[in-house]
Amino acid sequence: MKKMIALFLAALFSSLPACGAEESQNSQFSESTESDTAISEQETQSAISVQTETVTPDSTDLQEEQSSNILVAYFSWADNAILADDVDAVTSPSVIPPGNVQQLANWVQEATGGDLFSIRVTEPYSSNWDECLERANRERGDNARPDLVENMDNLNQYDTIFLGYPNWWYGVPMALLTFLEQNDLSGKQVYLFCSHGTGGLAKSVEQITEAAPEAMISDQIFDCYEEEAAHSQADIQNWTAKLGF
Repeated sequence: MKKMIALFLAALFSSLPACGAEESQNSQFSESTESDTAISEQETQSAISVQTETVTPDSTDLQEEQSSNILVAYFSWADNAILADDVDAVTSPSVIPPGNVQQLANWVQEATGGDLFSIRVTEPYSSNWDECLERANRERGDNARPDLVENMDNLNQYDTIFLGYPNWWYGVPMALLTFLEQNDLSGKQVYLFCSHGTGGLAKSVEQITEAAPEAMISDQIFDCYEEEAAHSQADIQNWTAKLGF
């Protein structure tokens, strides 16, 4: 009997290490599975993060894409005169805002989506036409460069310039030459539009070419009589369309 008990106990103790080993293996397998699961989750989160960073556009890039590369710069008597009390739209329509050139510039801006820039002098002209022309003639004779209220500070972003002006004394207002000499238009495509009287374009194109010799000035120029400027919306839109805008 004692012998049988001894054999039974021996068999029992011999089976214990196997059970312990099996439990240890199961424990290691469980820990390994949990570790692999954690690594897999981390890799998934990392992949999602990388994908999100890749497809999210930078805010600076969006601003650059929204910026225009077309500038509509113009000189208008209406933007450069102090209106006298007796000025009316019948006798002096070109000095009453928006004025001839400013109106043309607004239509060019609408057609092209460009940025508007008004060339303004620090000392405004008289709203009396004769007095304005007298000063303009004096400035032309002195080859003056009137000071401007402000200048362009981001011209490099533009590669196309629409330049508008009136014919003053068979040429451009001298303030336009100030603008051209203060801003380098080298390599930029320039389109001209002009409001004039019976003198037409006169020497204005030659003056602009001389002031901006490295600019690519198109010979496709829009010009109209000052009396017709207020009714030239369709004409100037046809002009911009032919230019590809």
